[in-house]
This record gives sequence, structure tokens and C-alpha cells, in this order.
Amino acid sequence: MKQSPAAADAPGSAAYRNLIVATVGFTLTFWAWNLIAPMSGDYKDRLDLNSFQQSLLVAVPVLVGSLGRIPVGALTDKYGARLMFPVTSALTILPVLLLIPAKNSYGAMLAVGFLLGVGGTTFAIGIPLVNSWFPPAKRGLALGVFGMGMGGVALSGYFTPRIAEHGDNLPFLVVAGALVVYAALSAVLINDHPGRKVPTDSLAHRLGSAGRLRVTWELSALYAIGFGGIVAFGVYLPTYLKTWYELSPTDAGTKAAGFALVTVIFRPIGGWLSDRVHPALVTSVALGVAALMAIVQAFDPRLDPTGTIALLVMAAGLGTASGSVFALVSQVTPQPKVGSVTGIVGAMGGLGGFVPPLVMGAIYSAKDSYSIGFMLLSDLALAGCVYAYGRMRNVQRDG
Repeated sequence: MKQSPAAADAPGSAAYRNLIVATVGFTLTFWAWNLIAPMSGDYKDRLDLNSFQQSLLVAVPVLVGSLGRIPVGALTDKYGARLMFPVTSALTILPVLLLIPAKNSYGAMLAVGFLLGVGGTTFAIGIPLVNSWFPPAKRGLALGVFGMGMGGVALSGYFTPRIAEHGDNLPFLVVAGALVVYAALSAVLINDHPGRKVPTDSLAHRLGSAGRLRVTWELSALYAIGFGGIVAFGVYLPTYLKTWYELSPTDAGTKAAGFALVTVIFRPIGGWLSDRVHPALVTSVALGVAALMAIVQAFDPRLDPTGTIALLVMAAGLGTASGSVFALVSQVTPQPKVGSVTGIVGAMGGLGGFVPPLVMGAIYSAKDSYSIGFMLLSDLALAGCVYAYGRMRNVQRDG
């Protein structure tokens, strides 16, 4: 497909302004999205919850946020990020504040957690926005930089409990205040690209059209391995480190934060590399590295240094793959469908993170070992490695 002259030009100040504002919004809303998880231990004690109830409380906003990306991505195709970013940010304020009166009732917390899922949908708004402002040669790095906003989850995990030490309600007030400011600023500072194509068909038709694209599900599978692996380790790594290596909760949390930081750093690196070589090749190598490190970890090495190195290199591979997959999205998806496809792919990535912890926990309960779980992870990553190299290098944009 022939590029327009505007698309071939270097991105101007408007492109970088939109990238920065979108990344800040993605970070803030993801912090809000993850407000319950860092405080779940306190809620467990306060509400006398069992382990399943605690897990459900943490899972509800993540599941809703993941699935919510599908309609939000399609709505972004229709109405643009200039409307969707401030509206979604503003809507997230309500459940953040409702966490204050809801904290003494498990049913109320589940209901608010459902509403809090709105904060997890902004990923599907920012990807089509950034994609439209940057030419193909710069798009991978730009999408990777935007993807660093997923670090909002790590920021929440670190800062939310520490802010709560100065007042139970303070984290919610701080985040709500930040969202108020951001919603106002984004309404002024975010602009849709002048050449953006606005679809005229219905939401259902656009989602159906995106769902009929073979690449949607191929990309979903690759992203479920890459980003799903990140989510899975974000959820389960502290438990694994405490159970298998007998670390204290503080030490396990610190190492888990290091894992998350590496994934955030390597996501834009994956996008940057994809601007220079085919993103399918970057994805293949990154997943191959993750598969190799999973095999190493399956042999239960000593944590220092072998286990720590294996986990951090695995984090680098998964982070790189997460960045390169969305460089691939921009390369093989028709521009008017980027939001819809992003919504589906992003949803599958988020949902992909909740199967591995269940599998790891079940295997450990049955076999008193995590080795089988790590070998299964290596098999999945290796399958993604082979598929990305063998199939996705040859995919062309359809339309």
C-alpha cells in the first residue's frame, strides 16, 4: 500500500506530545487499575477472606479491564483518542473513590473492582493513537515507549502500600486527584491525526471484521505468550520465590519488582529493534530466549546467581516480545482496524496471564515441584518462536 507524503515525513512535535500525554495517561490508569492487589493482604484480614476470595478480588478488575479493551478499541476507531482518553480517565475516578466506602464489604469491593476494570482499557486507546502519528520507520519504538505505561502496575505495587501507611484512604485520594488533573489536560493536549480514517459501520461489524482477520488471532497468541508471561510472573513470582526459595515477603517483592522493571525497560527496546529488522524476527528471538531461560529455571538452580540471572533474562525476552508484537500489529493490520485488533490482542494478552499461575499452583500442589510448569512455559515460548519466524515474517497487510 502506497504511503502518503505525510506518513513518510519524520514525526513532528504533535506526534511526540501525543505520545508523552498518552503514556502518562496509560501509566496513571494502570496504577488505578491495580489499586486493589497491593492492599489485598489488608482486605483479606479485614474482611476475613479465604485464599480464593482474595484471588477473586484481585482478578476481577484485571479480567474486566482485559475484556473491556475489545469494545474500547473499536470505539477508539470510531470516536478517536481525543474523546476516549479523557472520558475513560474521568470514568476511572469514580471507582477509585468508591474503594473508600466499599472497603468494609466484600460484595461492595467486588462491585467496585468490576468498575475499576475501566482503567485497564486505555491500552486499546493509546496504541491506535500513537500508531497514527508515527510513520512506519519510527512506529516500533514509539509503540514500545507507550507500552512502558504498563509500569503503572509496578508503581502501584511499590507506592500504594507506602502511601497507605500515612492514611488508609490516602492512596485513593492521590490517584483520583491525579486522574482529575490528567483528564482535564488530556482533553486539551491529545489530538487525533488529521488523516485518521473514521469507520462508518457499526461497532459489532467492526469487531466482527477484526475477528475475521487471521492475523488478529495469530498476534493474540503471540501476545498471550509474551505479555501473558509478564502478567503471570507479576502475579505469581512473589509466591514462587517465597515458596520455593523461602524468601521473606519483602525480599520476594523486591525481586519481583526487579523482574517487572526489566520487562518495562525492554518493551521499547523490542519496538526499537523492530524498526531495524522485521518484528517477527525480533519476536522469534525474544521468545526463544525466554524458552531457554524457562528450561534453565526448570532445573531448580540456586537463586544467586543462576536463578536470578535466568529470571531477569527471561523478563528481558518477554518484555522485548511484548514490544515487537505490537510493532507487528502496526505492520500487518489495516489502519482503520488498528483499534479493534489492538483491543482483541490486548485482551488476549491480559487473559493469558491468568492461566499460568493456576497451572503452576496446581502442579506444585500435585507434584511439590515447579519444574513441570517451567517446562510447559518453555514449550509455549518455543512454539511462539517457531511460529513467529516461520509464518509471521511473510504476512502482508490486508487492505
